[in-house]
Amino acid sequence: MVDRMIKKSALTGGKYMSVHLRFEEDMVAFSCCIYDGDWKENIAMENARERGWRGKFRRPGRVINPEANRRNGRCPLAPIEVGMMLRGMGFDNTTSLYVASGKIYNAEKYMTPLRELFPLLQTKETITSPEELAQFKGHSSRLAALDYTVCLRSEAFVMTQGSNFPHFLMGHRRYLYGGHAKTITPDKQKMVLLFDNPDIRWDRFRHLMQDIRRHSESKGFGFRKHSGSIYNLPMPDCMCQQAES
Repeated sequence: MVDRMIKKSALTGGKYMSVHLRFEEDMVAFSCCIYDGDWKENIAMENARERGWRGKFRRPGRVINPEANRRNGRCPLAPIEVGMMLRGMGFDNTTSLYVASGKIYNAEKYMTPLRELFPLLQTKETITSPEELAQFKGHSSRLAALDYTVCLRSEAFVMTQGSNFPHFLMGHRRYLYGGHAKTITPDKQKMVLLFDNPDIRWDRFRHLMQDIRRHSESKGFGFRKHSGSIYNLPMPDCMCQQAES
């Protein structure tokens, strides 16, 4: 899969970037955030929450505030928001993009604008044959391992939602590339203010997105604090030490 991504990235010298997109139905449902806001979405999300967390969201005193969740950066980025973010950060339609994800909620609707912005977009479903992927079907951890491996070898990795997958991957990439793996961890609280501003012009949006990119790219070794995760920041504990001669 990595070799195929490299071959499909001829326009960028064999380099590709990867995005971990968390927009599966259970993720959207658990966030209690609103996207379309129509009755079909409301029913689908209510049903998904009841299937996955029976009664948890209906307990007395439980307050659900979708607007506050969005302002606080707790809502998963929709595919179109990821596309706007990347284009604003300077990645154009010649960018070779690999999207790592589970089954996207309402994929036909939500993935279409992202594919229009990035026509060279690939997923594990498009870069493999149905026969190759069949042996992994029904095994979510194995499917995630395929995504993990392709993201590991990408030129840049974009994290859109906190979870074990991106945190382990960030640490693995730091270790594998001696600390010099490029990772973009956008500030969603800042971005929401831009996405929800109907008066912002594209040149202003692009300038602010590039500023967010400069501040979010994780380069260099980045030593771990005492209370930090060794999986996310493996330096210097897991790095080989060369004795001075």
